[in-house]
Amino acid sequence: MSRFYVTTPIYYVNAEPHLGHAYTTIVGDALTRWSRLMGNEVKYLTGTDEHGLKIQQAAQAAGQTPQEFTDEIAPKFAHAWERLNIANDDFIRTTEPRHKAAVVELLQRCYDAGDIELGVYSGKYCVACEEYYTDEELLPGDLCPIHKKLVDTYEEENYFFRLSRFQDRLLDWYAAHPGAIKPDHRANEALGLIRGGLRDFSVSRTSLDWGIPLPWDPKHVTYVWFDALTNYLSATGFGDNEQTYTDWWPVDYHLIGKDIIRHHCVYWPAMLMSAGVELPKGWGVGGWLLVDGEKMAKSGGNAVNPLELIDTVGVDGFRYYVLAETPYGTDGDFSYEGLVAKYNSDLANNFGNLAARVATVVAKKCGGIGPAPRADSPLAAAASAAFEGAQRGWNDVAPSKALDATWSLIRATNAYLETNEPWKTEPGPEVDAVMGDALEALRIVSVLAFPAVPQTAQTVWERIGFTSNIADQRLPDSAAWGGYPGGLTVTKGDSLFPRIT
Repeated sequence: MSRFYVTTPIYYVNAEPHLGHAYTTIVGDALTRWSRLMGNEVKYLTGTDEHGLKIQQAAQAAGQTPQEFTDEIAPKFAHAWERLNIANDDFIRTTEPRHKAAVVELLQRCYDAGDIELGVYSGKYCVACEEYYTDEELLPGDLCPIHKKLVDTYEEENYFFRLSRFQDRLLDWYAAHPGAIKPDHRANEALGLIRGGLRDFSVSRTSLDWGIPLPWDPKHVTYVWFDALTNYLSATGFGDNEQTYTDWWPVDYHLIGKDIIRHHCVYWPAMLMSAGVELPKGWGVGGWLLVDGEKMAKSGGNAVNPLELIDTVGVDGFRYYVLAETPYGTDGDFSYEGLVAKYNSDLANNFGNLAARVATVVAKKCGGIGPAPRADSPLAAAASAAFEGAQRGWNDVAPSKALDATWSLIRATNAYLETNEPWKTEPGPEVDAVMGDALEALRIVSVLAFPAVPQTAQTVWERIGFTSNIADQRLPDSAAWGGYPGGLTVTKGDSLFPRIT
């Protein structure tokens, strides 16, 4: 058994969860569900980022202490992930003692290595980004390129991480690990940032006290990236002498948005090099979900509450849309009309229709008892291709491709039924052969679709006669043709995906 460790970014608690947060979290959930089906031991981590000026200001505006504020908001993320059926194994908060211990350990290692030094910073800073910008990086009028808001000017004593020393080492590492960043065009962005020259970055602030003090100079608190990024190590036991953090580290995939490539694919590996910690195995970099061409964000006034959408299309309908509609790594344009269209075409008309028509014909022509499939079924090749395509897609962090491969078997089975028209044939061996094949295809579809639509997959699994938990199935064996035993009671039940008009 292999171990498979995947993380999402930790989400700022200055606002409640929106669709952008849900997007990455659902991708990670599906990726890790697939890995569990493949027999791996999995650790899936998400959590909340609770320190920094942005949180301190939001707490003040709410008339609360920062801890009171974060204690109120952080559980809303955990609740949202429960509603979206996210099977995370851990949820980390940066206010936890285990996280503080890991941050202190990482900082001290980098300081002892001589890569953190005292200096004075004078420059322009975006509070929303937690990022300093040069004049060249800003939009006209000193506006942040991400948030389109006026940046502030700061001058204060800071400790700096000497990132500029790591250019060649980073380029050499990426050259030795091709494919570490998926998709490739996002890897090119990271390499472009490194080749363009690296400037040292601040790791501390003295102008706020809501944060983790530096272990060697407690009047400074840790600035965002040494705090936030370290969460991925905190959850492995790094900084705790009682735990062996390398049981889970290095991480297999950090799932991130394209706007934090610099911090995750440049800052983070350099910090780990300095600290003598092995680098991640990979990064999966997603694009943005846009609304009217703009990045979805609370500050932009266009945030979409994912919990409102599941009232319309259901949890699995929403999860499927997020995974299947937009190729991971590119920007997607969210619209309610697009959500409904995808739901009706792929779920109501294809998956839902297949399950319903199979159950209906088995009830009318086979006495409600599912026949066994033929070993030489014409659908066997389609099932094999579906598994291979799904496996390739999940391995490449390409959920839309994995699901298109899975749905190819649904389409093939619907076409097979249209060609054979068992509903027009008298009960007997011919109908039994066709329906046995269709039930076997539906069994395999249920397993392959489970990472995306787990509740629906379990329902279909039970309707074709199984009583076990579909999550206990193991690939590739469960995708091999011939697993449906026949002789099971098949039930139709309510519509899986009622059409939305």
